Amino acid sequence: MPVTETELPGVGKKHEIDLGGGETLVVLTHNSGRREVYKRASADADSEKLFELTDQLARTVGTILEGAYFQPVESPDAPDALLPGGALIEWFEVDEGSPLAGETLGDADLRAKTGASVVTIQRGDDVLASPGPETELLVGDTLIVVGDRESVEELETMLSRPVDRE
Repeated sequence: MPVTETELPGVGKKHEIDLGGGETLVVLTHNSGRREVYKRASADADSEKLFELTDQLARTVGTILEGAYFQPVESPDAPDALLPGGALIEWFEVDEGSPLAGETLGDADLRAKTGASVVTIQRGDDVLASPGPETELLVGDTLIVVGDRESVEELETMLSRPVDRE
């Protein structure tokens, strides 16, 4: 990921970070410390301003991104969230075209078919805790699912394959 630095006399510095696929992240650091962050979709496209930060806020965000507050440790054998007893908690989105979109939890019968339970649904800013069988699954919903690894993987598969109606 190449980074290009350009001196901007009287203004500060510009850093361009190649994101791949022709996209570039541009960070303009003013001599005052203020930062402006832009994204350019391609070399010939205009930059779109994403946000602006004060010097202090930029330093705080920088230390978070650097890992000073939290050092994630990824293990290829460990799931994202393992509950006591080996139960797994995972988050899945109901994508456009999912055969479960428009189904109620009762009609989809996910627990009986997979062994995994949908314990919560996040729908925009709303959280549906302990959704009942009448709860309809909508495109964009985030399903919070609990079960053993095999059950959770089966539910994930059902989100993208035709549902067995028998």
